[in-house]
Amino acid sequence: MQAKLEMNTHVGGLPILPPSGMVSRAYTAENPNGAPGGGGAANGGRKGSPAIVPFTDGQTVTLAEIEGAGCIRHIWITTPPGNPLHDRSLILRCYWDKQELPAVECPLGDFFGIAHGRRRPYASALTAMPEGRGLDCYFTMPFRTHARITLENDSGSDVSHLFYQVDATLGDPLEDETGCFHAQFRRQNPTAKKQDFVLLDGVTGRGRFLGCMIGVRTLDDHWWGEGEMKFYLDGDTDLPTICGTGAEDYAGSAWGLGVHHTPYHGCTLYEQNRLHGMKSDKDALISFYRWHVLDPVYFHRELRVELQQMGGAFVSEAKQAIDAEEMELTAPLTPGQEFTLFERQDDVCSTVFWYQTLPSPEFPELPDREARSSGLELRSTEREV
Repeated sequence: MQAKLEMNTHVGGLPILPPSGMVSRAYTAENPNGAPGGGGAANGGRKGSPAIVPFTDGQTVTLAEIEGAGCIRHIWITTPPGNPLHDRSLILRCYWDKQELPAVECPLGDFFGIAHGRRRPYASALTAMPEGRGLDCYFTMPFRTHARITLENDSGSDVSHLFYQVDATLGDPLEDETGCFHAQFRRQNPTAKKQDFVLLDGVTGRGRFLGCMIGVRTLDDHWWGEGEMKFYLDGDTDLPTICGTGAEDYAGSAWGLGVHHTPYHGCTLYEQNRLHGMKSDKDALISFYRWHVLDPVYFHRELRVELQQMGGAFVSEAKQAIDAEEMELTAPLTPGQEFTLFERQDDVCSTVFWYQTLPSPEFPELPDREARSSGLELRSTEREV
């Protein structure tokens, strides 16, 4: 019975009352230590200091630091929207149980579900951007002895206002089977032809893959999304245990991809570039997410996740490129074939979310500001706020 109580409390079972000693706290600019009775203390309780003003270039702020056992339940952050460099170069990091290495290291916008430094209205089971302005996540982030969450401004310019609230429970009765939350960002611009884009590798231990956000900036004007999602589990080498059927299928759709959002999968951004007044798939910006909440991907020793770089085209439309051998087909054409697959190179980024046992793996070096942000400038149809 006690084990059942602990499990229901941990996953947020609504009718379960908290055990003795389990409390709720919030960490904000006005109450950075989450002190009991310390909320809204500035200006005599009349909203005197709700934000960090300004959040200067090169500054790192601690959003929450907590001693003892507990669980981060919700994070809300906002900065003035409309600056892609800020959303790609404000770096969120989380450290669990006094580890020196971060378990989370990710640009702000990508962590909250949209690539390319853009904000758009959407809602999912775990992340949301209400009206494209507020950034919310509801990832369960447990810790046993200590938690520290920081945000670094590596954008090259000041951010006029940083508002945030980190909601946590302390004294959680964590089970031995509780894993720690991790998130990692990667970008490859461009990808290598005939080589899969690696979303995650080097992960050892026991855990579950929670989901990912994938961003694509297309580098030619044909359909990009035929690549299969691959999960290499527990000793897989040449071939994966789990292999999908295409990128748009992994995002829950089919026969192409358009903007939509559901609790567990969606496409938050699909913007074609306008060249000479015409829409083109070249230099399009795409961002989609997939949460493995009800269809978990478990691993017991190791995990590697990859996405094939493969596109597709109707033969009649791509005939000139095929004849000129500008399009490297995955297989020779057959008589009467209408649709063909070909190898692609694109600008691809990802943020992967997973739970695992500690210690956390050592992450690849985070791409520098130029590598994170090149090619993501505002376009003529957008404006900076």
